[in-house]
Amino acid sequence: MVSQLFEEKAKAVNELPTKPDTDELLKLYGLYKQATVGDNDKEKPGIFNMKDRYKWDAWEELKGLSKEDAEQQYIAFVEELIAKYSS
Repeated sequence: MVSQLFEEKAKAVNELPTKPDTDELLKLYGLYKQATVGDNDKEKPGIFNMKDRYKWDAWEELKGLSKEDAEQQYIAFVEELIAKYSS
């Protein structure tokens, strides 16, 4: 189960005045999935489904990272994005 702070940060990232760039969004996705689900056990999407393939790769790179560590990294990264995009 994720913390209240994690849930607040997940909500806050959707309210940023500027949308994060693609790499930042992929990092957020991977950390979110690792924190909420754990290791990726899904089959890699096909070559013609590039968007889902990039998302799968972002999550796969975090394999072995504990849910707790992923949650902490997610929270810290959202803090960076808030500082970057809210100023």
